Amino acid sequence: MTKSNSQVWVHAVWSTKNRMRLIDSSFEMQLYKFISKQFYELGCIPKIVNGAQDHIHCLFLMNKTKSIADTIKHVKGSSSFFINQSNFIGDYFIWQRGYAAFAVSERDLNKIYNYIKNQKDHHRLVCDK
Repeated sequence: MTKSNSQVWVHAVWSTKNRMRLIDSSFEMQLYKFISKQFYELGCIPKIVNGAQDHIHCLFLMNKTKSIADTIKHVKGSSSFFINQSNFIGDYFIWQRGYAAFAVSERDLNKIYNYIKNQKDHHRLVCDK
């Protein structure tokens, strides 16, 4: 029997509904930890989860038995449920429909990791222009 090998790194991004700035610093680390845990439970290995007030970036190693669509659907659904159950925003939270997902080569992992790690600085610079 031939064994399959797969190592696909994915950079995924999705935003809050209408790009509303709802992800507050008071709970963002709890949210990022929760999202990381969801990836682990799906057999995906998260390298980093970070973002800004209106969107999330994730870099993770795909589980070879799952699709990107099913993985992101689960993580978005469970994380919006987590936000609502925790009453972090005092209103109903929902993610915007859709997402972006990009395959990342091994040689670009550190570059993408640092890009995600520095999201707040990146958006501060972009917004200040």
